[in-house]
Amino acid sequence: MAGFASPALLPLVSLVLLLRSSAAQHTLGAGSSLSVEDHERPFLVSPDATFSCGFLPAVHVDNAFYFSVWFTAAKNRTAVWTANPGAPVNGRASRVSFGHDGVLALADANGTTVWDSKTGGNKRLAVSLLDAGNLLITDPEDSTGVAAWQSFDWPTDTLLPSQTLSKDKKLIAGYYTLYYDNDNVLRLLYDGPEIASIYWPDPDLGVFGSGRTNYNSSRVGALDDAGVFLSSDNLRAEATDLGVAGAKRRLTVEQDGNLRMYSLDAAGGWTVTWAALKQPCSVHGLCGKNAICEYQPSLRCSCAPGYERVDRQDWTKGCNPTFTANCSGAVAPERFKFVKVAYTDFYGYDLGFNQSVTFQYCKSICLNTCSCIAFSYRTDGQGRCYPKGLLFNGYTSPAFAGSIYLKVPRGLNASAPTPSAGLDCNHNGSGAAIVPPYAYTYGAPSSHTNWSYVFAFAAALGFLELLLFFVAMAWWFLSGHESIPFPSSLEASGYRLILGTQFRRFTYRELKNATGNFNEELGRGGSGIVYRGVLDKATVVAVKKLTNVVQGEEEFWAEMTVFGRINHMNLVRIWGFCSEGKHKLLVYEYVENGSLDMHLFGDDVGKVLAWSERFKIALGAARGLAYLHHECLEWVIHCDVKPENILLTRDLDPKISDFGLAKLSGRKAIGDGVQLSHMRGTTGYIAPEWALSLPVDAKVDVYSYGIVLLEILIGSRISDQTTNGDRLEMCQIAQALKRVVATGEVVSLLDSRLDGQFNPRQAMEMVKLSLACMQERSNRPTMDDISKALTACDDEDEHPAYFR
Repeated sequence: MAGFASPALLPLVSLVLLLRSSAAQHTLGAGSSLSVEDHERPFLVSPDATFSCGFLPAVHVDNAFYFSVWFTAAKNRTAVWTANPGAPVNGRASRVSFGHDGVLALADANGTTVWDSKTGGNKRLAVSLLDAGNLLITDPEDSTGVAAWQSFDWPTDTLLPSQTLSKDKKLIAGYYTLYYDNDNVLRLLYDGPEIASIYWPDPDLGVFGSGRTNYNSSRVGALDDAGVFLSSDNLRAEATDLGVAGAKRRLTVEQDGNLRMYSLDAAGGWTVTWAALKQPCSVHGLCGKNAICEYQPSLRCSCAPGYERVDRQDWTKGCNPTFTANCSGAVAPERFKFVKVAYTDFYGYDLGFNQSVTFQYCKSICLNTCSCIAFSYRTDGQGRCYPKGLLFNGYTSPAFAGSIYLKVPRGLNASAPTPSAGLDCNHNGSGAAIVPPYAYTYGAPSSHTNWSYVFAFAAALGFLELLLFFVAMAWWFLSGHESIPFPSSLEASGYRLILGTQFRRFTYRELKNATGNFNEELGRGGSGIVYRGVLDKATVVAVKKLTNVVQGEEEFWAEMTVFGRINHMNLVRIWGFCSEGKHKLLVYEYVENGSLDMHLFGDDVGKVLAWSERFKIALGAARGLAYLHHECLEWVIHCDVKPENILLTRDLDPKISDFGLAKLSGRKAIGDGVQLSHMRGTTGYIAPEWALSLPVDAKVDVYSYGIVLLEILIGSRISDQTTNGDRLEMCQIAQALKRVVATGEVVSLLDSRLDGQFNPRQAMEMVKLSLACMQERSNRPTMDDISKALTACDDEDEHPAYFR
């Protein structure tokens, strides 16, 4: 085998690699770390320099990285294990570290931990990379030699020699999974967004027909250095270079669904030495629904006649019919005709099976069955007929003795399919990495910070704040402390100057006159009714009559004083209050465009929110809540975050209302949890801890925000989501979101009124954040984390809208 490195050369190659990576170590103790900016330098190198681990750039994604283990000599640095598949970290400020608590952790640019080894509690632990490619964490003083954690126990898409595949481990690449099924057989599974099916071993041959057995329940497989993969179900796979000493090998499930064995050649490239499927079109789901796969000799996809491609960039989404298929009412055979596609079949999803029947009889079955959309007829002398209810796993092969006949409207001009290049199956051994559905994209980090500019800017900002403060105080004295100063041009976006005079106490008579005896109602909720009012014959305000307020005069005054200090561009400004006996009222700034629910759930086509507006609302609401939780003078839990409490300005900027109406708490109480007298909030947005009578903290708002974030994406109430008439539970919704994150299929989740126009990076980030918000309280992010993550995606110029 001249293409591979000879045994004589391999020690020399290893020596060169070892010298080249002499700066790296194969074992590190606590306190070690590596910044993503230093990704050219490995975090660890195995003693013989065969493997390295560190940061690898994500394929086809700008400025995003994975923490991986790879073959050092491979010219494309092929990953054999990845800590964070599908969730790359930013190419700036991200870091992997091995802490003093014995935890190996990967942190993103905003400080969020993306992945960790969960090995805390032992300060003696060390992290090592072995010659076999196993990254492990051990206690050097533990005589048993048992690892606290090892990458071999958590494979991604690759199996290495000396690494075992067992019933608890899977190799996963996109929609494709290699795993031991419950019948003890090693299988390849396609698990797509809508359809799942097993395609290896060949379902037509069955277990024993494929040379397997299901009588061995040990469920274990392993690849050896000689190039043999043995499995307990009787599978034996041998490499074409079987027995070549010193060959570096791997067994990988790839994005095209095939399982291949590779050997590393002398030039650092990979050569396929065995493949599970010789015919690539045998893999399910490659071309998607209503599409046909053909190998000529590279894999090509085409839509079936009468169908058109869903996504010009992604064949796995398949094709949609160009006609309306109506299966209601009486069957009308005269309305349809059949289009023949020779040597073609769609595997599975048969409505039935008939043998020894004529072609005309088979045709009549489909013609008179409303749900039949095609039929397959085998011309092998046995007259086999398969009416189809779904067209999936389509393939064309000269070896197929039969044809598919597609049922289409009689007036449709459906021509034969024209193949077009879809997936390239001429593999060069690169082993396609899992390409995530989103990634952060940033400009290149600067090599240094000019601190003189930073200090100068800080000094100028401090001087401006002092100047504004003295101007405000002068205005306060000159105005005689009487009127309410409303926002001026000095109050730019962001945090505004907090003035004691921006908050005052009104009499009940003043507000009664301002509202025309509470004549024009703007809205109502659990805390009271809101009316439109006009102060000083010029300034429009919103006046809220509070209900069920039990505080006395002094307590209410104290809480209103706290309200007066809260000021942020994404919070509705409170101008004052009234407290006279049973009358408790709040005076808010008037927000012109009403609440988010009117725009999100309304039927008015003219009010459909565009994607940029939805993202702006999500980001602004997150910033407002982050301010309440982390930055204002009094740390406040909202307790009723919902679309009705997010108001929109003329420019559709969001402002959160009704904050502070739940019991206020200090910073210490936020961390320790507080007890409220009764459940607060709105059904559908209430965090689980309320029902469990657990102490309540700021994470109840995080949960509610996650629900609102998902509703912004889908354009409807989460509480209205049903399947077969049954309301979906939150666990089902969370599972659906996990599938979206895993597959990147976010389009089907989004509001159809968007017409497919959205920013995919922002959408996927919102899905991930919504899912994170629904986790158990201890696992939810803070609103500050959420605000930073969304801010990182607020980059319209670099990420234009995507049209489906």
